Amino acid sequence: MSRRLARQIAFQTLFQIDLGKVDVEEALEHRLADCELESHDTDYVKRAVRGVYRQLPALDAQINAVARGWEVSRLAATDRNILRLAIFEIVFMDDIPVRVTINEAVELAKEFGDDKSPAFINGLLGTVVRDGGFE
Repeated sequence: MSRRLARQIAFQTLFQIDLGKVDVEEALEHRLADCELESHDTDYVKRAVRGVYRQLPALDAQINAVARGWEVSRLAATDRNILRLAIFEIVFMDDIPVRVTINEAVELAKEFGDDKSPAFINGLLGTVVRDGGFE
């Protein structure tokens, strides 16, 4: 499998946790049981999902800081979770090039978001990178 599929599964898991108010470990167990990933991709999904939820207040604060005029709670759930995942990767996963993270986030937005999502995601992530991550 690929990192792209693993990233998609991480996003879908985050989305499920966010909207379904499901426990992180329960969501991971359920989602990972539904797919066949290589061990390094499974490790990525677990690291990303757990990491996003450990850093959720800081990630949401960063989104609020760069999404001028928008609060995280008012964003579409797809956009909110794509941003959380991508910002987590940018700030905490040094083994993933920033350019790859942004490109993959835009691809997720194209697949799961609305027509405006890709540009919105790209713009906000560009601001995060330009501003150097967390404030």
